[in-house]
Amino acid sequence: MMARTKILRAASAIALSSTVLAATTLGAQLSAVSIAQAAVVNRIEVRGNQRVEADTVRGFMQITPGQNVSEADQDAAVRRLFSTGLFSDVRISQSGGTLIVQVDENQIVNQVLFQGNSKIKDEQLIAGVQTAPRGAYSSATTEADVQAIRDAYTAIGRSDAVVSVSTQTVGENRVNVIFNIQEGDRTKIASISFVGNSAFSDARLKQVIALRESGLLSFIQRNDIYAEDRLRTDEESLRRFYYNRGFADFRIVSSVAELDPAQNAYFVTVTVDEGERYTFGQVAIDSSVPGIDTDSLYSELETQPGEVYSAKKVEDTLVNLTNRVANAGFAFAQVTPRGDRDFTNRTIAIDYVIDQGPRAYVERIEIRGNTKTRDYVIRREFDVSEGDAFNQVLVQRAKQRLEDLQFFETVSISTAPGAEPDRVIVIVDVVEKATGELSVGGGYTTGGESEGPVAEIGVTERNFLGRGQFIKVSAGFGQDTRNYTLSFTEPYFLGRRLAAGFDVYHATSTSGDYDTERTGGDVRIAAPITENLTAQIAYNYKEEKFGDDNGFRITDINGVNPGQDNYVDTSSTCGDPNPIGNQFDRNGNPAVAPLYTNSPIINEAICDSPYLTSSVSYSLTYSTLDNARDPRQGFFLQAGQEFAGLGGDANFIKTTAKGNYFHLLNEEFDVIGSLSGGGGNVSTLGGDGLRVFDNFFKGQDIVRGFEYKGIGPRQNGVSIGGTNFANASAEATFPLPLISRDLGFRGAVFADAGSLWGSEFDNDPGVEGTDAALRASAGVGLIWASPFGPLRVNYAHPFMKEDFDETQEFSFGFSSRF
Repeated sequence: MMARTKILRAASAIALSSTVLAATTLGAQLSAVSIAQAAVVNRIEVRGNQRVEADTVRGFMQITPGQNVSEADQDAAVRRLFSTGLFSDVRISQSGGTLIVQVDENQIVNQVLFQGNSKIKDEQLIAGVQTAPRGAYSSATTEADVQAIRDAYTAIGRSDAVVSVSTQTVGENRVNVIFNIQEGDRTKIASISFVGNSAFSDARLKQVIALRESGLLSFIQRNDIYAEDRLRTDEESLRRFYYNRGFADFRIVSSVAELDPAQNAYFVTVTVDEGERYTFGQVAIDSSVPGIDTDSLYSELETQPGEVYSAKKVEDTLVNLTNRVANAGFAFAQVTPRGDRDFTNRTIAIDYVIDQGPRAYVERIEIRGNTKTRDYVIRREFDVSEGDAFNQVLVQRAKQRLEDLQFFETVSISTAPGAEPDRVIVIVDVVEKATGELSVGGGYTTGGESEGPVAEIGVTERNFLGRGQFIKVSAGFGQDTRNYTLSFTEPYFLGRRLAAGFDVYHATSTSGDYDTERTGGDVRIAAPITENLTAQIAYNYKEEKFGDDNGFRITDINGVNPGQDNYVDTSSTCGDPNPIGNQFDRNGNPAVAPLYTNSPIINEAICDSPYLTSSVSYSLTYSTLDNARDPRQGFFLQAGQEFAGLGGDANFIKTTAKGNYFHLLNEEFDVIGSLSGGGGNVSTLGGDGLRVFDNFFKGQDIVRGFEYKGIGPRQNGVSIGGTNFANASAEATFPLPLISRDLGFRGAVFADAGSLWGSEFDNDPGVEGTDAALRASAGVGLIWASPFGPLRVNYAHPFMKEDFDETQEFSFGFSSRF
C-alpha cells in the first residue's frame, strides 16, 4: 500500500514538472509571435507610385514611423488605400524596421465616349454613369455603368439593348473609356391578361391601368413601355377600382411580366381574387369625446345604407368628420371607421368612432427628392404645419392633393419620432416627372369661325420654374383663321388657395359673310368654397372689328368684287344700297356703295365697328366628376353672369348656365350615359339697346345637325342672333366592338333639342324666327381619343326645324362639350 502511494506521488511530481515546462515554453513562443506581429516601424517606403505623391500614400495609410504595426494594422492600411479608388493593387510587407508599400496606380480616365447611341443622347448618358474624365479608372465602376446604361434603355422600352465597355490607351497612364451600345428594337408589350376576374372583363380592366399593349399608335403615346414600378402603380389602380365598386375583399394574387427574347416582348399576367361585392349596411357615428354632438355630424356622411360599398366614400367621410370636429375645437380628436361585415347578406356596417387621439404635434415637415419643385409648393398642400396637432387623415389628404398636381411620379409620406415624445416628423418623399409639354395637333372642323383644316402648336408648363404655376402659349391656324393665346395661372395667390391668372388672345377670321378680328384678354381669380364648389370673378376687355382690313367687306349689291368694272369704293356711304350721284359703270348701270350681307342690320353693325367691350363676370362651378377628361360618373354644373358697361361701347347683362350629368350605365361594357342642358339670356343695361353682335349666335353647338349660326332670328336669310337660348341633350357612348380599346375609339348615339329666340329687331323688314320654335335632331358619332386631343365626327338628322334654318348633317371637330 505504501509502495503504491510513493509511485503515485512520483508520477504526480513528474506530471507537474512537465506542465510547468510546457507552459513556460508556450509563453515564450507567444511572446515571440506578438513581438513579430507588432514590430516597430521606423520608415515607410512607397514603391510603384507615378502620379500620387508618396506622402499622400502614407497619409491614406494612417500609420506613422515609431508605431508598433501588427498584421491587422497592415490589412487596415491596404483597405484604406483601395478605398481611395486610386490603385488597382496594393501590397504591404515589412523588412526589419521598414514598411514597404507596393502600389499599382489605376489609370486616369481621359474621355468617356459612347458609340452606337441615337435614342439617348450623350448628355443624358453622361449624367447616368459614375465614370468621369480626370477620375481614376475602375473596372468595377465601369461594369456598374454598363448596367446603368442598360437600365436607361429599359426605361425607354428597349430591353434588348446590348452594352459593352472597352478602353483605349492614350499614353501617360491615361485611357479613354468607350461604351459600345447596340440599341436594338423597341421592346413591346405583346399582351396584358387577367386571371380570376369575372365581374369585369379584361377589356374593362385594361382601361383602369396605365400600361397598354403595343399597337398602331404606341410610338406616339409611349404607354407600352414596361417598368416594374409602373406595374406596381397599376396594381394600386386596380385595388382602388375594385374597392370603390363594392369589392372590399379584393386582392392581387400575383402580377408577372415575362420577357420573350425571341419576340422582344413582354407578356403581362395579373392574377386577382375579386371576392364578394358588398353594399353599405347601417351607418352610425359614436363619440367618446365630451362635447361633440354626433347628431349634427350626420350631414357630413358620404356613405349611405344600401349604396354599393366604396372605399373613396369612406375616405371622404373621414376627411369631412375630421375637419368638422377640428374646426369645433377638438384638435386631437381621431376618427376611425370600424366595419362589421355581414357575409350572409354581403353588407358592411360602418361605425365612425371619434376618440381622443394622442397629443402629438408636428415638429417639422421634411421634404426629400424634389430638385425642381420648390419646398413651399409641396408644403402648401398640407392642412397642417409645424406646431399643429398631428392628424393622419389630413396628412393622407395632402398626399392625394400632391398626386393630383401631376408633378410627381410617386409621392410617399411617412413619420419619424421627433425630439420629444409628443413630437412627430412628417417625411415627404417625391419623385419628380416632366411637367413641360410641346403639343402639335391638326384636324378638320366644321362650323364656327374656323371651318376647314386646322392646326395648333402649343407649349405648356404645369410647374413653371418649380413654383407650381401654369403657363401656356399656343397658336392656331386654319384655312381662313389665325389665333394666338397666352395663359398664366398662379394657383396659390397671396399664399392662399386662390387661383389667379390672366389670358391674352388675338384671333382673326376671313370665313363667313364678313371678316372678324378680336383682340382682348381677362384677369381672373377663382376661390374654392368647398371641395366641389368653386367661385370665379374676372375682368374682361376686348376689341372687335368686322369687315376687311379697312373695316369693310368689299362687295356690291350684285356681288361684284374690287377690280371689276362696276365697282365703286365709297366708304363714306358704308352699306348704302342707293346709287351714288350720277356715277355709272362701263355698261351704263348705276354704281352702288359696298354691301356686306343681305341684312341691313348686320351691315349697319359692321359699319359701326370696331367695338370695345369692358365687362365684369362671375361664375359658380360645381363638379363631382370622377375624371375631368374622361368622366363616367358625376355632375358638372356652371352658372354665371357678365355685366358690360364699365367703359367701352357695350351695355348689357348676360346670364348663362349649363350642366352635365354622367352615369355609368353598364360597367362590364363601359357604356356611359349623359344628360346635358343649358340656357342663356342677354338684356340691355340702360337705354341704348343691344348691339346685334352682343346676341347669342347658336347652331350645332346646342343642336347638332344645324350649321354654325344655323338657327334663330334671321333677316333676309342672314343670322342676326337671339337674346335667349335653351337646349337639352341625351347621349350614350360605348367602345366599338372588334376594335381594341387601346386605340381610343368610342361610338355614340344622341338626341338634341333646343331653340334660339328673341330679338330687338323683330319689327324690321325681313326679320323672322324670333319665336321659340323647337329644333330637334338625332344621330350617331365617332369619338377618337387621339394623341393630338379628343376628336369627333357626328352625323345628325334634324327632324324638327324651320324652313329658314341652315342644316349641316355631318360635323367634325373636338369632342368636348362642356
